[in-house]
Amino acid sequence: MYVFCYNELGEIMNYIKATDARKNWSETIDAAVRQKPQLIKRNRDVLTLISLEQIDGMLQQYSLTLEIIKETDGSYSGSFDELDIVSNAPSKETLMEQVLIDLIEYSQEYMENFSEYFASSNRKAHFPYIYKIILFQDNPNKIRDFIERVG
Repeated sequence: MYVFCYNELGEIMNYIKATDARKNWSETIDAAVRQKPQLIKRNRDVLTLISLEQIDGMLQQYSLTLEIIKETDGSYSGSFDELDIVSNAPSKETLMEQVLIDLIEYSQEYMENFSEYFASSNRKAHFPYIYKIILFQDNPNKIRDFIERVG
């Protein structure tokens, strides 16, 4: 059963009641995966059930810019414009591997401390990048695909 509510613009938004979503869990998941994200409302709480394909599409605009510099000792350092991460390695090739390790570690730390990090004004904007990394942490090539190298 859908409940019609209005957002701040006066537009109608339709939610599925949480009790109905629970009763029809398989159908709710099928609708989210095959049709569109499902908005589920329980009292004042609203959540979205969304497929991996849909969230990947939504996060496509987020890419990371890795700025690489050669240090005086011959090693290479890389830092991101979007995240507070700096990595260092003996070569550019090994730097990329270290960057992936550091990105995944930071993303896991972010998610483990989500309420603290998301509430932090200097880390809140990291969330779309973190979520994208977490989604693909088992596929480093997919993470590499959204890193743009400079330098």
